[in-house]
Amino acid sequence: MHRLTDAKRLVVKIGSALLVEDEGGWIRHDWLATLADDVAEFRAGGREVLIVSSGGIAVGRRLLGIADSALRLEEKQAAAATGQIRLAHAFQEALLPHDITVAQILLTLDDTERRRRHLNARATLRQLLDLGAVPVINENDTVATEEIRFGDNDRLAARVAAMVGADALVLLSDIDGLYDADPRVHPNATHIAEVSAVTPAVEAMAGTAARGYASGGMVTKLQAAKIALAGGCHMVIADGRDAHPLRALLAGARCTWFVASAAPHSARKRWIAGSLKPKGALRVDDGARRALRDGRSLLPVGVANVTGRFERGDLVTIRASDGCELGRGLCAYSSDDAVLIAGHKTSEIENILGYRGRDEIIHRDDLVLD
Repeated sequence: MHRLTDAKRLVVKIGSALLVEDEGGWIRHDWLATLADDVAEFRAGGREVLIVSSGGIAVGRRLLGIADSALRLEEKQAAAATGQIRLAHAFQEALLPHDITVAQILLTLDDTERRRRHLNARATLRQLLDLGAVPVINENDTVATEEIRFGDNDRLAARVAAMVGADALVLLSDIDGLYDADPRVHPNATHIAEVSAVTPAVEAMAGTAARGYASGGMVTKLQAAKIALAGGCHMVIADGRDAHPLRALLAGARCTWFVASAAPHSARKRWIAGSLKPKGALRVDDGARRALRDGRSLLPVGVANVTGRFERGDLVTIRASDGCELGRGLCAYSSDDAVLIAGHKTSEIENILGYRGRDEIIHRDDLVLD
């Protein structure tokens, strides 16, 4: 369990089958209270926790009296708009006795794939964590169309984990992990305790989603594992049906761990270094060059020249005064704004641009040196 105890930032995904009763669509408040106890214990140990929760549509359809049948997209959106209020309130009530503030975040697939939206969402989540809040995240079903929907919260949770650089992702489900065959159909199926890579052979082990409110199943959990591992995040599938599911996991409950080969920070650096094409370049002075070599961020005052056309979040090359390439990084400003603040102190940014942006033009976490 060291992957869980060593995690400094943890994402916990709760399936609909755990949070909402299959008959009637009622929130399981007693169970949620035990999960809140577990979250409080993790936070008391110095860990940051984010929650990705399903259940909004299941709760909302009961409140609106929508028949228990396949829902059209607009019915899902109406149910989500109603159910999300109840879910947010339930989390607020559950964590209130622990003096923990809850923040609701609704995301679409576009918010995690489009660079500017990705950066905005990541900045908001990180700020909430810095302020001591627990973000409760769900898909924004009220505005998402079929083309931009996740359709399940397993992959959403994995995207969130990669976005915030989480060390571990916990998928709490109604099954205690991966088996070499569907245990509901094959009682003698063998439980798999650890997976180091989601290979075609591993994918072939996945069954189909169970009937009911849940929209995932083992297929989407394996897809989530691919996303998490690529981001350097360990992932675990655990049975969350009983009270105190995180405490049980720490105590050694049977589960399946998907083990990342690199830490989140290293995986992000590797992605920056090799996966994108630079859109422009920043030429820096000798003082900034020394600061970068010392592991610091790049500040506007150290930028002598800006070339190329790029938007906030795009990749740019960093060059020394002699033109030598020093590295590359994700710029926190567009090329138009970068030209205006180049050579200026951080304290001058707001007066120049009319808004308060980031202090760094490239943060060291978004920077890779040659």
